[in-house]
Amino acid sequence: MKPCLPAWKRLRGRGRFAVLFTPGCPGLKIKNMANYSVSQLTTIEDCNALLGIAEKEQKNLEWKKHSLGRQKDQYTSSAFVNATELASRRAELSALDTIIAGLPESNFKTEQVKKRTTVWYRVFLLENRQTSFGDVAVLEKQYELNRADKELDETAALISEVEARKTQL
Repeated sequence: MKPCLPAWKRLRGRGRFAVLFTPGCPGLKIKNMANYSVSQLTTIEDCNALLGIAEKEQKNLEWKKHSLGRQKDQYTSSAFVNATELASRRAELSALDTIIAGLPESNFKTEQVKKRTTVWYRVFLLENRQTSFGDVAVLEKQYELNRADKELDETAALISEVEARKTQL
């Protein structure tokens, strides 16, 4: 069996479309390509200037994508560690509440109340950290990463259209 290799094909119609298809493989994805008015570019210098800007933007977007990917990976591992530590601290807080409730007034009870306050504060910090580095933050990074992918695709489409116009001139 042949491996499923993607291929691009242009369709005719009102808009510009590209079909990503793989012969013999299930699934067909249609992607709407942007329609840039590159016919307004009248000189090769104009094309080169726009290509320079677009290529710089493409490099910046690739760096942003790489950075967001690393942040997402870090947030994913941090979210897991944070969730496990939060569960253990909540269990410790519950155990301390049970211990303190059964103790008579003494120095030991005062120490346990102080310890409970420390554990409660740690739970508070972990809950706040969970909003910044937890599952919600991971989803936010995934969203930003997908946005960067789309911007890269759009920049690549612009570059290819400007290069095509440049060859026409």
